[in-house]
Amino acid sequence: MELGQIGTAMVTPFSYAGDIDFDLTEKLIEHLIATGTDSLIVCGTTGESPTLNHQEKSDLFKYAIEIVNKRIPVIAGTGTFNTAESIKLTKQADELGADGIMLVTPYYNKPDQKGIVTHFAHIAKETELPIMLYNIPGRAAVNMEAGTVIELSKIKNIRAVKEASGSLDQMSEIISGTDNGFKVYSGDDALTLPVLSIGGDGVISVASHIAGSEMQRMITAYRSGDTANAALMHRTLLPLFNAVFSAPNPVPVKYALAKMGIDTGGVRMPLVAGLGEGASAFDKVWDKFKENEHVFH
Repeated sequence: MELGQIGTAMVTPFSYAGDIDFDLTEKLIEHLIATGTDSLIVCGTTGESPTLNHQEKSDLFKYAIEIVNKRIPVIAGTGTFNTAESIKLTKQADELGADGIMLVTPYYNKPDQKGIVTHFAHIAKETELPIMLYNIPGRAAVNMEAGTVIELSKIKNIRAVKEASGSLDQMSEIISGTDNGFKVYSGDDALTLPVLSIGGDGVISVASHIAGSEMQRMITAYRSGDTANAALMHRTLLPLFNAVFSAPNPVPVKYALAKMGIDTGGVRMPLVAGLGEGASAFDKVWDKFKENEHVFH
Protein backbone atom coordinates (compact mmCIF):
# COMPACT_ATOMS: atom_id res chain seq x y z
CA MET A 1 0.00 0.00 0.00
CA GLU A 2 1.79 3.11 -1.26
CA LEU A 3 0.27 5.97 0.72
CA GLY A 4 3.25 8.30 0.41
CA GLN A 5 4.39 10.53 3.26
CA ILE A 6 1.13 12.33 3.98
CA GLY A 7 -2.35 10.90 3.76
CA THR A 8 -5.07 13.43 4.46
CA ALA A 9 -8.11 12.33 6.45
CA MET A 10 -10.45 14.51 4.44
CA VAL A 11 -13.25 16.54 5.99
CA THR A 12 -16.67 16.03 4.44
CA PRO A 13 -18.02 19.28 2.97
CA PHE A 14 -21.67 19.91 3.76
CA SER A 15 -24.20 22.31 2.33
CA TYR A 16 -25.82 24.59 4.86
CA ALA A 17 -28.86 22.33 4.63
CA GLY A 18 -26.66 19.57 6.00
CA ASP A 19 -26.27 17.43 2.86
CA ILE A 20 -22.95 16.39 1.35
CA ASP A 21 -21.88 19.18 -1.01
CA PHE A 22 -20.15 17.50 -3.95
CA ASP A 23 -19.14 20.73 -5.68
CA LEU A 24 -17.29 21.83 -2.54
CA THR A 25 -15.83 18.32 -2.26
CA GLU A 26 -14.29 18.62 -5.72
CA LYS A 27 -12.73 21.99 -4.85
CA LEU A 28 -11.36 20.59 -1.60
CA ILE A 29 -9.84 17.56 -3.32
CA GLU A 30 -8.09 19.77 -5.87
CA HIS A 31 -6.75 21.96 -3.06
CA LEU A 32 -5.41 18.93 -1.19
CA ILE A 33 -3.69 17.42 -4.22
CA ALA A 34 -2.10 20.79 -4.99
CA THR A 35 -0.75 21.25 -1.45
CA GLY A 36 1.07 18.05 -0.64
CA THR A 37 -1.50 15.32 -0.03
CA ASP A 38 -0.07 11.99 -1.23
CA SER A 39 -3.20 9.93 -0.53
CA LEU A 40 -6.79 10.69 0.37
CA ILE A 41 -8.69 9.01 3.20
CA VAL A 42 -12.44 9.38 2.71
CA CYS A 43 -15.02 8.86 5.49
CA GLY A 44 -12.63 8.69 8.39
CA THR A 45 -13.12 10.30 11.79
CA THR A 46 -12.31 13.74 10.35
CA GLY A 47 -14.93 13.12 7.67
CA GLU A 48 -17.55 12.74 10.43
CA SER A 49 -18.11 9.12 9.43
CA PRO A 50 -20.39 8.30 12.41
CA THR A 51 -22.95 10.77 11.04
CA LEU A 52 -22.83 9.49 7.45
CA ASN A 53 -25.25 6.75 6.50
CA HIS A 54 -24.30 3.80 4.30
CA GLN A 55 -25.54 5.39 1.07
CA GLU A 56 -23.80 8.69 1.78
CA LYS A 57 -20.51 6.88 2.34
CA SER A 58 -20.90 4.94 -0.88
CA ASP A 59 -21.77 8.12 -2.81
CA LEU A 60 -18.77 9.94 -1.36
CA PHE A 61 -16.40 7.07 -2.21
CA LYS A 62 -17.69 7.03 -5.79
CA TYR A 63 -17.38 10.78 -6.23
CA ALA A 64 -13.89 11.07 -4.70
CA ILE A 65 -12.59 8.18 -6.81
CA GLU A 66 -13.94 9.81 -9.97
CA ILE A 67 -12.54 13.27 -9.17
CA VAL A 68 -9.12 12.00 -8.11
CA ASN A 69 -8.97 9.87 -11.27
CA LYS A 70 -5.95 7.81 -10.17
CA ARG A 71 -3.75 10.86 -9.48
CA ILE A 72 -3.28 9.71 -5.88
CA PRO A 73 -4.59 6.69 -3.95
CA VAL A 74 -8.09 6.94 -2.48
CA ILE A 75 -8.53 4.99 0.75
CA ALA A 76 -12.11 4.32 1.80
CA GLY A 77 -12.96 4.37 5.50
CA THR A 78 -15.18 1.28 5.68
CA GLY A 79 -14.64 0.25 9.29
CA THR A 80 -17.49 0.31 11.80
CA PHE A 81 -18.34 -1.44 15.06
CA ASN A 82 -20.38 -3.93 13.02
CA THR A 83 -18.36 -6.60 11.20
CA ALA A 84 -21.09 -7.48 8.69
CA GLU A 85 -21.72 -3.81 7.86
CA SER A 86 -17.97 -3.22 7.46
CA ILE A 87 -17.75 -6.13 5.00
CA LYS A 88 -20.70 -4.81 3.00
CA LEU A 89 -19.22 -1.31 2.76
CA THR A 90 -15.77 -2.73 1.93
CA LYS A 91 -17.19 -4.70 -1.00
CA GLN A 92 -18.88 -1.55 -2.29
CA ALA A 93 -15.64 0.44 -2.03
CA ASP A 94 -13.87 -2.31 -3.96
CA GLU A 95 -16.50 -2.29 -6.72
CA LEU A 96 -16.26 1.51 -6.94
CA GLY A 97 -12.51 1.39 -7.52
CA ALA A 98 -10.98 2.37 -4.17
CA ASP A 99 -7.24 1.80 -3.90
CA GLY A 100 -7.47 0.52 -0.34
CA ILE A 101 -9.57 0.61 2.80
CA MET A 102 -9.08 1.88 6.32
CA LEU A 103 -10.62 -0.12 9.16
CA VAL A 104 -11.01 1.52 12.55
CA THR A 105 -10.87 -0.54 15.72
CA PRO A 106 -14.49 -1.39 16.63
CA TYR A 107 -15.77 1.38 18.85
CA TYR A 108 -18.33 1.46 21.66
CA ASN A 109 -18.74 -2.32 22.01
CA LYS A 110 -15.18 -2.64 23.41
CA PRO A 111 -14.00 -6.03 22.08
CA ASP A 112 -10.99 -7.73 23.64
CA GLN A 113 -7.84 -8.36 21.59
CA LYS A 114 -9.16 -11.72 20.34
CA GLY A 115 -12.34 -9.99 19.17
CA ILE A 116 -10.33 -7.32 17.36
CA VAL A 117 -8.31 -9.97 15.52
CA THR A 118 -11.45 -11.88 14.58
CA HIS A 119 -13.20 -8.73 13.34
CA PHE A 120 -10.35 -7.62 11.08
CA ALA A 121 -9.53 -11.13 9.85
CA HIS A 122 -13.13 -11.68 8.76
CA ILE A 123 -13.14 -8.43 6.78
CA ALA A 124 -9.71 -9.10 5.25
CA LYS A 125 -10.74 -12.46 3.81
CA GLU A 126 -13.69 -10.79 2.01
CA THR A 127 -11.53 -8.43 -0.05
CA GLU A 128 -8.25 -8.31 -1.92
CA LEU A 129 -7.85 -4.58 -1.33
CA PRO A 130 -4.89 -3.51 0.82
CA ILE A 131 -5.97 -2.65 4.35
CA MET A 132 -4.81 0.01 6.76
CA LEU A 133 -5.79 -0.63 10.37
CA TYR A 134 -6.70 2.38 12.50
CA ASN A 135 -6.04 2.35 16.21
CA ILE A 136 -7.59 5.26 18.13
CA PRO A 137 -8.21 4.28 21.75
CA GLY A 138 -9.33 7.78 22.70
CA ARG A 139 -12.43 7.31 20.55
CA ALA A 140 -12.82 3.54 20.35
CA ALA A 141 -12.41 3.02 24.12
CA VAL A 142 -10.09 0.07 23.43
CA ASN A 143 -6.41 -0.01 22.50
CA MET A 144 -5.30 -2.37 19.75
CA GLU A 145 -2.09 -3.63 21.33
CA ALA A 146 1.19 -3.91 19.44
CA GLY A 147 1.07 -7.71 19.56
CA THR A 148 -2.38 -7.65 17.97
CA VAL A 149 -1.17 -5.44 15.10
CA ILE A 150 1.84 -7.71 14.63
CA GLU A 151 -0.43 -10.77 14.49
CA LEU A 152 -2.77 -9.08 11.99
CA SER A 153 0.16 -7.96 9.81
CA LYS A 154 0.69 -11.62 8.90
CA ILE A 155 -2.55 -11.49 6.90
CA LYS A 156 -1.34 -10.73 3.37
CA ASN A 157 -3.57 -7.74 2.59
CA ILE A 158 -3.23 -6.00 5.97
CA ARG A 159 -0.35 -3.72 5.05
CA ALA A 160 -0.42 -0.62 7.28
CA VAL A 161 -1.60 0.88 10.53
CA LYS A 162 -2.64 4.39 11.44
CA GLU A 163 -1.50 4.61 15.06
CA ALA A 164 -3.31 7.24 17.11
CA SER A 165 -2.54 5.78 20.53
CA GLY A 166 0.04 8.51 21.08
CA SER A 167 2.51 5.90 22.31
CA LEU A 168 5.90 5.92 20.60
CA ASP A 169 6.75 2.80 22.62
CA GLN A 170 3.82 0.95 21.07
CA MET A 171 4.69 2.18 17.59
CA SER A 172 8.33 1.14 18.06
CA GLU A 173 7.21 -2.34 19.04
CA ILE A 174 5.02 -2.59 15.95
CA ILE A 175 7.85 -1.46 13.67
CA SER A 176 10.21 -3.97 15.23
CA GLY A 177 7.72 -6.83 15.02
CA THR A 178 6.44 -6.41 11.44
CA ASP A 179 8.13 -6.99 8.09
CA ASN A 180 9.67 -4.17 6.09
CA GLY A 181 6.65 -3.92 3.79
CA PHE A 182 4.28 -3.09 6.65
CA LYS A 183 3.75 0.66 7.03
CA VAL A 184 3.31 2.54 10.32
CA TYR A 185 1.73 5.97 10.13
CA SER A 186 1.22 8.44 12.93
CA GLY A 187 -2.42 9.25 13.57
CA ASP A 188 -1.37 12.44 15.38
CA ASP A 189 0.04 15.41 13.47
CA ALA A 190 2.22 16.43 16.40
CA LEU A 191 4.02 13.06 16.32
CA THR A 192 4.87 13.16 12.61
CA LEU A 193 8.56 13.88 13.10
CA PRO A 194 9.02 11.66 16.20
CA VAL A 195 7.40 8.73 14.34
CA LEU A 196 9.76 9.20 11.42
CA SER A 197 12.69 9.17 13.83
CA ILE A 198 11.80 5.68 15.08
CA GLY A 199 11.35 4.26 11.60
CA GLY A 200 7.73 5.12 10.78
CA ASP A 201 6.50 6.01 7.33
CA GLY A 202 4.57 9.27 7.67
CA VAL A 203 1.28 10.65 8.94
CA ILE A 204 -2.43 10.36 8.31
CA SER A 205 -3.11 14.01 8.87
CA VAL A 206 -5.76 16.58 9.66
CA ALA A 207 -3.45 19.61 9.59
CA SER A 208 -2.43 18.80 6.00
CA HIS A 209 -5.70 20.45 4.94
CA ILE A 210 -4.09 23.78 5.83
CA ALA A 211 -0.32 23.11 6.04
CA GLY A 212 0.30 20.19 3.71
CA SER A 213 3.13 21.80 1.76
CA GLU A 214 4.92 22.83 4.94
CA MET A 215 4.57 19.33 6.39
CA GLN A 216 6.00 17.84 3.19
CA ARG A 217 9.00 20.16 3.45
CA MET A 218 9.57 19.07 7.07
CA ILE A 219 9.48 15.39 6.16
CA THR A 220 11.71 15.90 3.13
CA ALA A 221 14.22 17.86 5.21
CA TYR A 222 14.34 15.07 7.78
CA ARG A 223 14.75 12.33 5.19
CA SER A 224 17.48 14.24 3.38
CA GLY A 225 19.49 14.44 6.61
CA ASP A 226 18.75 18.09 7.44
CA THR A 227 17.47 17.19 10.90
CA ALA A 228 18.11 20.61 12.45
CA ASN A 229 15.84 22.36 9.96
CA ALA A 230 13.28 19.56 10.20
CA ALA A 231 13.20 20.07 13.97
CA LEU A 232 12.75 23.84 13.51
CA MET A 233 9.87 23.21 11.11
CA HIS A 234 8.30 20.80 13.61
CA ARG A 235 8.47 23.41 16.37
CA THR A 236 6.95 26.01 14.04
CA LEU A 237 4.10 23.68 13.10
CA LEU A 238 3.43 22.38 16.60
CA PRO A 239 1.21 25.25 17.86
CA LEU A 240 -0.90 24.88 14.71
CA PHE A 241 -1.16 21.12 15.21
CA ASN A 242 -2.41 21.73 18.73
CA ALA A 243 -4.84 24.45 17.62
CA VAL A 244 -6.37 22.11 15.03
CA PHE A 245 -7.49 19.94 17.96
CA SER A 246 -8.50 22.78 20.29
CA ALA A 247 -12.16 21.85 19.75
CA PRO A 248 -13.84 18.65 18.55
CA ASN A 249 -12.41 17.54 15.20
CA PRO A 250 -13.13 18.69 12.46
CA VAL A 251 -14.55 21.99 13.77
CA PRO A 252 -11.19 23.83 13.97
CA VAL A 253 -9.84 22.64 10.62
CA LYS A 254 -13.09 23.62 8.87
CA TYR A 255 -12.76 27.03 10.53
CA ALA A 256 -9.17 27.30 9.26
CA LEU A 257 -10.13 26.24 5.74
CA ALA A 258 -12.75 29.01 5.70
CA LYS A 259 -10.02 31.49 6.66
CA MET A 260 -8.14 30.30 3.55
CA GLY A 261 -11.21 30.85 1.38
CA ILE A 262 -12.03 27.15 1.08
CA ASP A 263 -15.65 26.58 2.02
CA THR A 264 -16.46 23.16 3.49
CA GLY A 265 -19.71 24.16 5.17
CA GLY A 266 -20.65 23.34 8.72
CA VAL A 267 -20.60 20.14 10.76
CA ARG A 268 -23.35 17.71 11.64
CA MET A 269 -24.88 17.45 15.06
CA PRO A 270 -23.93 16.56 17.71
CA LEU A 271 -20.95 18.75 16.74
CA VAL A 272 -21.45 22.50 16.63
CA ALA A 273 -19.81 24.72 14.01
CA GLY A 274 -17.53 27.60 14.92
CA LEU A 275 -14.95 28.10 17.63
CA GLY A 276 -16.84 30.68 19.67
CA GLU A 277 -14.54 32.28 22.22
CA GLY A 278 -11.72 30.04 20.99
CA ALA A 279 -11.64 31.75 17.59
CA SER A 280 -9.35 34.58 18.71
CA ALA A 281 -6.84 32.12 20.19
CA PHE A 282 -6.84 30.11 16.97
CA ASP A 283 -6.42 33.30 14.93
CA LYS A 284 -3.33 34.24 16.95
CA VAL A 285 -1.76 30.84 16.32
CA TRP A 286 -2.62 31.07 12.64
CA ASP A 287 -1.18 34.58 12.28
CA LYS A 288 2.04 33.51 14.03
CA PHE A 289 2.34 30.50 11.75
CA LYS A 290 1.94 32.67 8.65
CA GLU A 291 4.55 35.10 10.00
CA ASN A 292 7.03 32.22 10.26
CA GLU A 293 6.44 30.72 6.83
CA HIS A 294 9.99 31.70 5.84
CA VAL A 295 11.16 28.72 7.93
CA PHE A 296 9.83 26.42 5.20
CA HIS A 297 11.65 28.07 2.29
